[in-house]
Amino acid sequence: MNSPDAPRLGSRLPWRAWLNRTAPLLGLLLVFALFAVIGPESFSSLGNIETIARQTTIVGIASLGMTLIIISGGIDLSVGSMIALVTVVIAALLQAGVPPLLAAIGGILAAAFCGFVNGTLITRLRVVPFIVTLGTLLVVRGAAKGFAHEQKIDAPLTWLSDLLAALRPEQGWQLLPAGVWILIVLALLVAGMLHFTRLGRHIFAIGSNEQTARLCGVPVNRVKVIVYSVSAAFAGVAGVMQFSRLTVGDPTVAVGLELDVIAAVVIGGGSLSGGEGSILGSMVGALIMTVIRSGCSQMGLPNWVQEIVTGSIIVLAVALDRWRHRAQEGS
Repeated sequence: MNSPDAPRLGSRLPWRAWLNRTAPLLGLLLVFALFAVIGPESFSSLGNIETIARQTTIVGIASLGMTLIIISGGIDLSVGSMIALVTVVIAALLQAGVPPLLAAIGGILAAAFCGFVNGTLITRLRVVPFIVTLGTLLVVRGAAKGFAHEQKIDAPLTWLSDLLAALRPEQGWQLLPAGVWILIVLALLVAGMLHFTRLGRHIFAIGSNEQTARLCGVPVNRVKVIVYSVSAAFAGVAGVMQFSRLTVGDPTVAVGLELDVIAAVVIGGGSLSGGEGSILGSMVGALIMTVIRSGCSQMGLPNWVQEIVTGSIIVLAVALDRWRHRAQEGS
């Protein structure tokens, strides 16, 4: 079981273990410093830092659940479709006069149900997660479009629309918008669950070696269903944040967002082979992508440059992960 805080076995030197653990954070500091030097002065302003935090929130919250899935050795390609479905459900409920809090809970429950279906199909049919979630990506997206009659659903303005809004001068005491604080609290809770609960140990055990975990008495199928359901619930919270940004239900939003979410986990040190990953690393990975986009945007660089840079970082992160695994096997 490879917990990110567990001591490494073999002949690895302490400095190499330390470097491996802190590499994502060092990368974030390096990228930020680079844009602070070569970019405009506005890049390192407090206002832009707040904007970066707000822009990271949606991917950051969704990556909390994706971290659990990737640690367990799975993958979920339907996250973006779930987020779109959540925005549609919330808008429809608000339009029907449902209180905002209940509308948000309704959207989160809709996403959690999709995750439960994913987990059930994966465990009962014994089909690889990639194929199952590739199918549900289309099913959930189609359901969102059908529910919204292939058009946006307008909704009355409520406090949900303020979750990711820029702080007004009189709100300076909050330091960060409410949505960012929600991300921070959820990240701390999930990190605590991973490191201090039986469920967290089971998730690492399944990702490290599913057959061994099963022989040791870990209820593999039940844990997988829980992981996919909880991950989808986090996608639901991300959907609430997406609705806050849009203020409408849009069944076409978040196309391809699942790739950003997976990339955040991989850049943060999560292994697609399973058994490795951390919440801090995933948050740092999400921040790295946002910082790159913000820096390129403020420097006037086109989107294709941002995509090349982000894609190169993802490939580098995966290559380093595979090199690290080969080094461990050879030690």
